[in-house]
Amino acid sequence: MLSVGFRALFKRELLRFIRRPKNTFMPPAITNVLYFAVFGMILGGRIDSPVEGVEGADFGYILFLIPGLIVLGTISNAFENASFSIFHGRWNEYIHETLTSPLSYVEMVVAYVSASAVRGLIVGVIIAAIGRLFVPISIENGLFLVATMVVIAALFAGLGIIGGLVARDFDDLTVMNQFILRPLVFFGAVFYSLTMLEPLWQAVSLLNPMVYMVDSVRYGLLGYSDMFEVAPAAYAEFAPLASLGVLTLLTVVVLAIDVYLFKIGYGLTD
Repeated sequence: MLSVGFRALFKRELLRFIRRPKNTFMPPAITNVLYFAVFGMILGGRIDSPVEGVEGADFGYILFLIPGLIVLGTISNAFENASFSIFHGRWNEYIHETLTSPLSYVEMVVAYVSASAVRGLIVGVIIAAIGRLFVPISIENGLFLVATMVVIAALFAGLGIIGGLVARDFDDLTVMNQFILRPLVFFGAVFYSLTMLEPLWQAVSLLNPMVYMVDSVRYGLLGYSDMFEVAPAAYAEFAPLASLGVLTLLTVVVLAIDVYLFKIGYGLTD
């Protein structure tokens, strides 16, 4: 049963961004309207197929875009919420109230991660709803999609906690989100299919972990995976499930690191 302290911390973190929708939900909504309008409607209307040479890829380019944009919005907001909350608490020294409470370190981490993941998932739903205004969307693998979204939101919320502990000023938070996460996502096959690349660049792209996140969400939403075409034959059939399994394991590892950093007071007692 969840403790009163856990519920209180979780509620505080939720209210922190829910009470300011103009700052938390409006920017990604407006940004994605522009993405869909420019890349989907204008550019997409000039592209015959988003996945050249792949049998069965009969969906339009704008539909191909949606999973990647959902991932971008979800992980950016989950990371930003957790990193800002931790760093702001350190900066203004009110995080000490949490540290001296009877909450366990696990409860602290889970509360921060859960609230940040909720923000990321809400933004993901908003982006999907905006995409629905431009093109019909039907979910092919619902349970897989939900599981993948929850895992990647929790993963980047956990990474956000690490970022918030490591950061020394607010500029560090901007650098992490804008100059590390976003470029990785943009080169994670959001706007293009891996099948369009030469074999060398396909191999290089597979080193980018964002590729597997975008591909997993695309599989859950559209039932299509680039891995069916570019991954080794023995792995291709199970690629989405394998990707989800690895992401889940990575999330557990990151959360364990968060708990350890809280336990030793890294960045919290400076």
